[in-house]
Amino acid sequence: MDIRLKKKRLKNDNNLTLTIGGSKSETNRLLLLQSLYPTLQIENASPSKDSEAMYKGLYCGESTIDIGDAGTAMRFLTAYFAACQDKDIFLTGSARMQERPIGILVDALRQLGADIYYSKAEGFPPLHIRGKQLRGGLLSIKANVSSQYISALLLVAPSFTDGLILQLEGEITSFPYLRMTLSLLNELGIEGTYEENTFTIPYTMAIAPQRIVVEPDWSSASYFYSMVALSPIGTSLYLEHYKERSLQGDRIVADIYQAFGVRTIFWGDKIQLIKERDLLSPIFSYNLRDCPDIAQTIAVTCFGLGIECFLSGLHTLNIKETNRLEALKNELTKLNAEVHISEEEIWIGSTVTRKIPRNVSINTYGDHRMAMAFAPLSLKISLIINDMEVVSKSFPDFWEQFESITEND
Repeated sequence: MDIRLKKKRLKNDNNLTLTIGGSKSETNRLLLLQSLYPTLQIENASPSKDSEAMYKGLYCGESTIDIGDAGTAMRFLTAYFAACQDKDIFLTGSARMQERPIGILVDALRQLGADIYYSKAEGFPPLHIRGKQLRGGLLSIKANVSSQYISALLLVAPSFTDGLILQLEGEITSFPYLRMTLSLLNELGIEGTYEENTFTIPYTMAIAPQRIVVEPDWSSASYFYSMVALSPIGTSLYLEHYKERSLQGDRIVADIYQAFGVRTIFWGDKIQLIKERDLLSPIFSYNLRDCPDIAQTIAVTCFGLGIECFLSGLHTLNIKETNRLEALKNELTKLNAEVHISEEEIWIGSTVTRKIPRNVSINTYGDHRMAMAFAPLSLKISLIINDMEVVSKSFPDFWEQFESITEND
């Protein structure tokens, strides 16, 4: 189903407030840890389709588990079931999931003694996993791979009888996600450390009973930062329950959007987004190596503001739900943008002198972030978002939240 968005504006309400669901990244990590340590209680878990797939994968009790297009669940469950004694699992997913590589993680687990076999193409799901007690020990892995591979290893490492010493070779990609994983382990009482590109995780039989409240998702907040950035000076919006000292790497969105005139004020348990000024520069450049999930949001914000944009550090985007750089190029080009991409970069020319067509249909390519990144553009032009339900992957009530704070212009 598609959604037709007439040109909109944020409602004129000084107390305009949203409450966004828990972080998908935190939730999926905690769900795996809860399966290892059942005394852990989780509150404000993400309502996303991805977290639902993670939960079902852990607890369905079936020998065949289909996680659909939930990439995090595929990586985390591969490691989890490899380290589960007496589990014999067939782990599969959507057609797109079967095109997303997993060989680096499988090779690493095999080095630790895991029994994992490819059911179709070498290096890709589906997988046949025969779980066993893994000893762990010393392991080296390239650092510039998807952080989910590394987090998967770190999350199951406390179950290894010898723990895990994981050495990362080279420049690290998306380090904040690895820091999140280690911080959650530490919060549970698992004494893992990180020094000189090496994670050390000890064997941990049990943890003290405890409750963790999941912070709202900063990736989801980015779409509302985009809306404020595309609004007139003086526009204000509150988001509840966000922390100034967050575990999430995408918390950097609060700093990045200062370049677009948006100031973030932390008021106890909520934040206020205020459009305080016009742009400081007609050109925006940023390396998103540590936070690639907000690349689409930033690209569309820059386009909507008419400024030239250069984003780098995006080499992981071609193995997501779609090739996100290709998808951005395709859809922005429809809107009369000049776009160039490489394996890890995107450049978008200024649109100040270009006429932007209206009522263009934006394809989403089965990617939730394409839909939500382009939605704020309706504050500049009317447009159509195809396959609106795709947002369920990470933010099921996005459209309800979007409609609650906007009105037709």
